[in-house]
Amino acid sequence: MTATAPPVKDGAPADERLLRTSPLRTLLGRPELGSVVGAVAVFLFFSLVADSFLRASSFGTVLYAASTIGIMAVPVALLMIGGEFDLSAGVLVTSSALISSMFSYQMTANVWVGVGVSLLVTLAVGAFNGVMLTRTRLPSFIITLGTFLMLTGLNLGLTKLIS
Repeated sequence: MTATAPPVKDGAPADERLLRTSPLRTLLGRPELGSVVGAVAVFLFFSLVADSFLRASSFGTVLYAASTIGIMAVPVALLMIGGEFDLSAGVLVTSSALISSMFSYQMTANVWVGVGVSLLVTLAVGAFNGVMLTRTRLPSFIITLGTFLMLTGLNLGLTKLIS
């Protein structure tokens, strides 16, 4: 399973990108193989240890938990692929839930009004982050860290004010 070099012309060294490698070596060189092996190992472990793991209701519970995490993981992953970072995303979920419940319960509005208001506020915070990022040209880590701290303080202040 060693790589074989193409024939050398005129004494020039062979380019390592042109080496022929076996499909197994190519597969083992993939960085995502470790996470796939880990996921399969966890699946097999819980399949053997927990009797109720392979039931449809258990899959529903796992998929529900994965969907709530995945809704936030996909845009954050896309930001990271683009070379940016958003620290305020996690606390913004808490802020939107707080705003939604505040409008629904404290202000006796319809649930959908609370959802709409929280959507508008989260869009405004995202627009604020984007404007600050483009105007100041600071790293996204710094701007979203400031937004994270600002939202954390606002959440704490609002919950202390309500209770």
